[in-house]
Amino acid sequence: MNPDNSQASALPVLYSLRNCPYAMRARMSIFKAKQPVALRNVVLSDKPKEMIEASPKATVPVVVLSDGSVIDESLDVMLWALHQSDPDNLLQKEIPHALTEMLGLIHIFDSEFKTCLEKYRCAKRYHEDNMIECRIDCEKYIKQLENRLINNAFLFNNQEGLADIALLPFIRQFAQVERQWYLQSAYPNLRRWLNSYLQSPFFTKVMAKHPLWLENREEIVFGG
Repeated sequence: MNPDNSQASALPVLYSLRNCPYAMRARMSIFKAKQPVALRNVVLSDKPKEMIEASPKATVPVVVLSDGSVIDESLDVMLWALHQSDPDNLLQKEIPHALTEMLGLIHIFDSEFKTCLEKYRCAKRYHEDNMIECRIDCEKYIKQLENRLINNAFLFNNQEGLADIALLPFIRQFAQVERQWYLQSAYPNLRRWLNSYLQSPFFTKVMAKHPLWLENREEIVFGG
């Protein structure tokens, strides 16, 4: 994961923002796939023109492949990486309907839970009166995960899957809104699951800080 422009020039390019949950889960899948990419760390207040030209919507993550094709949705990036290589079997191809079911859960959280989460985070940030109501709306989804984790180490079974790393960044955000409440909440299995990631060398590597690409235009080889 060190700067190496000669090696990185032949790799797919990943535009990423360190703390963006969508970029985080893209990096996690790329890391799990051991798929090397040329990481270009960006900030949204100063987006590289190369990124905007590749993906005019100008949100991260963006992957530009060697043939010039572009992947600019985080779940598509995850699936692309894991279809290249899936050494940890996150797609669980040997289990009938596993991927379909995982994608279904991801869709619910990407649409419904994410909306509730943003309202909850805004209510806390701006000291709004409806914060507890917003939290309760989130808990409808959090309880589903807690129940899944009562008898399983991961969200679908005792094997880590795509859904685990796809949902992880958003559950991390939920846990940060009211930290003291969360630590005492009735979700011990969710805490165990989340902590197992946050305290892992894997997460530390995925969240490593890198210089902004626009500062020196040095490519960081990530994931391989």
